[in-house]
Amino acid sequence: MAQVVTSTRPLLQRALCNKQSLRGSVAVRPVTVPTGQTRHSSHSPLGSPPATPRKKTTINTLRSLWQKQEPITMITAHDFPSAHVADHAGMDMILVGDSLAMVALGMEDTSEVVLEEMILHCRSVSRATKSAFTIGDLPMGSYEIAPEQALESAVKIVKEGRVQAVKLEGGLDFAPTIERITKAGIPVLGHVGLTPQRQNALGGFRVQGKTTDGALKVLQDALAVQEAGCFAVVLEAVPAEVASLVTRKLRIPTIGIGAGNGCSGQVLVQVDMSGNFPPGRFLPKFVKQYGDVWSESMKAIQSYKDDVKSRAYPAPEHTYPMPVEELNEFERLIGMQQISTSRAVDSA
Repeated sequence: MAQVVTSTRPLLQRALCNKQSLRGSVAVRPVTVPTGQTRHSSHSPLGSPPATPRKKTTINTLRSLWQKQEPITMITAHDFPSAHVADHAGMDMILVGDSLAMVALGMEDTSEVVLEEMILHCRSVSRATKSAFTIGDLPMGSYEIAPEQALESAVKIVKEGRVQAVKLEGGLDFAPTIERITKAGIPVLGHVGLTPQRQNALGGFRVQGKTTDGALKVLQDALAVQEAGCFAVVLEAVPAEVASLVTRKLRIPTIGIGAGNGCSGQVLVQVDMSGNFPPGRFLPKFVKQYGDVWSESMKAIQSYKDDVKSRAYPAPEHTYPMPVEELNEFERLIGMQQISTSRAVDSA
């Protein structure tokens, strides 16, 4: 038997034309949309302004906080949502830290992430930070070769990543590099003490400054980056007493992470402090967990899965309505299509 190919398109087209001609003789009521209603797709923008707008934080704002001895708040963010909530929460500074290598990209450590990846994340974060002072981390390999390489990387991350400053690890040895960047007009946040990008040279993630010589080295590095032009310096994994003494010796703010509350401010990795990780993950001693985002997300996603499996979702309130007369007409046309197809097969 030869294969018979049937088409019901002409039938549907005729039915639709007849329907349109009938409508042409009837006055059609205009569709009214409530004023003030904005319709979006299912992926509407997240960038709503905060309930209490703030002025943009600048270098002068940070210096004013330091002079008043008001602690400076800083937190990391790696994408638009994490930066959006941090900015709304009132953070003074938001750091796009190279820790995103582990918490956002699933890498083993910070040495894997490259400049182009950092720029992509900086760009995402900067779209959300309307008030906070935003800083981009220079990753390993983007600034160590020479000051000119560092300046090129810094210019690139500021221009393309849309951040207001850069951070780089290293003390006295990197003072010329910091000076080259700051003289070009780019603010630099220093980072001394434990420098994770050099964990292999340090013998792992070890507390720095626990001996007299070690403490003097932390102070020497902090003073060096200050003189090179840093507007502030991160002190990581340093005994609280040492960090307090170093802070008193400097003319710029210190931002502590695992360095006690004697610093001018504090920074934490957002994923760590918000509890957005599975049970059993190692946390450094200095981290205080303020939330349990993982459990809340898990509960929500599991509830969604259960509702889909049981067909409880989507409920009628989650669907778009159709006028009854339109649905009836659609069903009638579908019925005509089925009859036509059946007759064509029978005749074959």
